Amino acid sequence: MTLLASPPQRIYLMRHAKSGWAKPGERDFDRRLDDAGLIEAEQVAGVAAKRGYRPSIVLSSSAVRCRQTAEALRRSIDGATEFRFLDELYNAPADAYVDLIEQSRQFDSVMLVGHNPAIEELFATLVGMDAVNRTIPEGYPTSGLAVLDHQAAGGDWILTDFIA
Repeated sequence: MTLLASPPQRIYLMRHAKSGWAKPGERDFDRRLDDAGLIEAEQVAGVAAKRGYRPSIVLSSSAVRCRQTAEALRRSIDGATEFRFLDELYNAPADAYVDLIEQSRQFDSVMLVGHNPAIEELFATLVGMDAVNRTIPEGYPTSGLAVLDHQAAGGDWILTDFIA
């Protein structure tokens, strides 16, 4: 996976909230959050807002469950955060997420709202397996929100916060 050549100062990685299973004849893309997922998304968004997390831009998969998760964030955070819903994040590898961050280098902070395994793979690539094993030993939870800060000296990423 390519590492970020010109990163923002902060990256937020959020997995969509808990969704229901596809109904007969329903595409995976159209799966909606279930009741628990709707509550989960609102709770994590509320905690993020209380902690002052306000990304410059939110790049979300256009899949319904990601849009619903991102909309919970939109309702909770005030300010001029830009929201973009992108088809290319649906079923994308972690490299596609990296490419989108690279294309958003004019922003100080970028939030990605997407899917596993890409979110977890990107998280592991940026902070390393020790941080992954300490933070999410059972895998990246639905509605999990990692806050990563870039350290200019050495170019490393550190996990500042994880909300689940």
